[in-house]
Amino acid sequence: MTKVKEIDVLILGAGINGAGLFRDLCEQGLTCIIADKGDFGGGTSAAPSRLIHGGIKYLETAELGLVAQSTLERNLLLRNAPHLVHPLPTVIPIFSSFKGIPAAIRTLFGSTTAPRSRGAVLIKAGLAMYDFYGRRHRVMPRHQLWSKKRVLREIPPLTPRLVAAGQYYDACVTLPERLVWELLSDGMLASKNSLALNYTRLVQTDGRLVHLHSKDGAQVVHPKIIVNAAGPWIDQVNAALGAPSKLIGGTKGSHILLDHPDLLAALKGRMIYFEADDGRICLVYDYLGRALVGSTDTRADDPDTVRCEDDEIDYFLAALRSLLPGLSFSRDQIVYAYSGIRPLPASDGTAPGLISRDHSAPVAEPEGTRSWPIISLVGGKWTTFRGFAEDVATSIMSKLGGQRSEDTRFLEIGGGHDFPKDEAAWARDAATRLGVAVPRASALLHRYGTTAYPILQAEGPSPKLLSDVDYSRAELIWLIQHERVQHLSDLVMRRTALATTGRLSQRDLAEIAEICGATLNWDSARTRQELLETQAMLVEKHRLRLF
Repeated sequence: MTKVKEIDVLILGAGINGAGLFRDLCEQGLTCIIADKGDFGGGTSAAPSRLIHGGIKYLETAELGLVAQSTLERNLLLRNAPHLVHPLPTVIPIFSSFKGIPAAIRTLFGSTTAPRSRGAVLIKAGLAMYDFYGRRHRVMPRHQLWSKKRVLREIPPLTPRLVAAGQYYDACVTLPERLVWELLSDGMLASKNSLALNYTRLVQTDGRLVHLHSKDGAQVVHPKIIVNAAGPWIDQVNAALGAPSKLIGGTKGSHILLDHPDLLAALKGRMIYFEADDGRICLVYDYLGRALVGSTDTRADDPDTVRCEDDEIDYFLAALRSLLPGLSFSRDQIVYAYSGIRPLPASDGTAPGLISRDHSAPVAEPEGTRSWPIISLVGGKWTTFRGFAEDVATSIMSKLGGQRSEDTRFLEIGGGHDFPKDEAAWARDAATRLGVAVPRASALLHRYGTTAYPILQAEGPSPKLLSDVDYSRAELIWLIQHERVQHLSDLVMRRTALATTGRLSQRDLAEIAEICGATLNWDSARTRQELLETQAMLVEKHRLRLF
């Protein structure tokens, strides 16, 4: 008979919201289990625009509290995860002087159909407000307004139809799925009896005990509270827990990555945040040497089958051609595509782009044979996960008769712990201590933060690199052994950016499959199956071109 584990909180769903809450609760000394039916961060949290931003567009809908929280959390993440979160100068092309003011006023008063065009006066006012709300723990410069002459000097391929541009600063996250893992890892370090389980399914519950199942066998837990952090799957999970709900009305966001050196040269490390011809907001910036283009915002309700469709690609390419007529764009430049469903609150009749990105945590109190309350994490966005977790954790502590003991505002994350102010000095010191090359120490510090040190130890002075990318066999083995890798796709899509950047060759993928097989004791049939399944998924769902 399987032993019952008595725990404080069971979290179902290990995306960014669930992972942030898991870490916070573990830091308060609670015993928690977080379980995901797939890999950590493998659902919606793997499909963002990879921005850590204050939400400048939320000024239009008067969500001023959300802007204030988002800009604060952006600034905190730049401090707490400097290995993964980096400043991103952002340019907004402006095509008129006064356009959009009446529409903005209508939106402020609740209109759900106002046009989205914005002129220089409106953007200047918005950027000034954005600077004001971002003043807490400020780490980046204030905005500037550029003349047409300067814009075209800075980014020559831009359309001459513009009249000016604004530049301000937000941030991006280079490896969002790694940030999810690092939060989980930090949580398990803080609470030794807590567990993070991937590929674990909810089998059944009688309202008191919850039966989970993974490849390692059955787990039976008795939680005091359950948190439903399943994102777009929230309503399905609540139904399985005996508390049916209609909380989610998600929208689909798709992105493509282009191999386009001329575009990257023109961007010079900046993001262009622009209106397409139909008024939708789009973006393009340099993501790890590829041009990331996004995103769509359309109604969708099936997160298991979502993918970037041909009409979305046509839309992106048309938007880029209109914005940057000095460059050429084609499907041949696409190296990767992805799509996900935002777990936004149900909101009938509102245009998708105007549905609030704020979060809420409705509670289904115990009822009938169900002995535990269910807290559902609805909405939110990547940037505000810590603040969302703080609010919910405080509520949970209160329900359990306790109080917060740890503040996570300045708590470093994963490889951000003890991150050096002088990165070059850290690389030289690591190289001296470990007998490795300084450039290699520097490269891994940028990739993993201070977690690079044990990886450099494992590599030694002469790491054996893969054929076509700057990853070593020892590095990948370390990740497999220490970061709960269960499938080949976990390693190439989430613990690393090997697949996402479109630099993965056929021979490297085959070699990585062999490394996984040897490290995880797969037989040859399992290794081949993993290779074929991962290859098919990357090619068919993500449009990766294996070379």
